[in-house]
Amino acid sequence: MPKSKLSAFFSLLLVFASGALVGAFAHRLYMVSTVTALKQQQPPPRPSPEEFRKHQVEELKQRVGLDDKQVADYNLILDSTRQQFDQLHDKMSAEGRHIRDEQVEKVHAILRPEQLPLYEKWRAEREAERKKRDEHKK
Repeated sequence: MPKSKLSAFFSLLLVFASGALVGAFAHRLYMVSTVTALKQQQPPPRPSPEEFRKHQVEELKQRVGLDDKQVADYNLILDSTRQQFDQLHDKMSAEGRHIRDEQVEKVHAILRPEQLPLYEKWRAEREAERKKRDEHKK
C-alpha cells in the first residue's frame, strides 16, 4: 500500500511540474510575440514639411487636375499661410515669455533673500532639462 501511495505522489508531482514548465514556456512565448507585435505597430515617422507639401501638391495634381499655374498659385497660398503661422507662433512665444517673466517676478516677491539663489539654481536646472528635451525631439 505505501508503495502505491508513493508512486501516486510522484506521478502527481511529475504532472504538476510538467504543467508548470509548459505554462512558463507558453507565458514566455506569449510575451515575446506580444512585444514583437507592438514593435511592428509603430507608425512610420512623420514626413518633413517639404515632403508633405510635395506629396500634397502631387495628389492635388492627380485628383483635382491642377495645371501649372494653379500649382504655382497653390504654392503661393501655402507660403502665405506658413508665414502667417510663423508670425502667430512668434507672437505667442513672446506673450508666453512675458507671462513666464511675470511669474518669476511674483515668485521672487514671496521668497526670502536666502531662498533666491536656490530658486535661481532650480530654474537653471529646469531650463537645462527643457533644452535637452527639446534637442532630443529634433
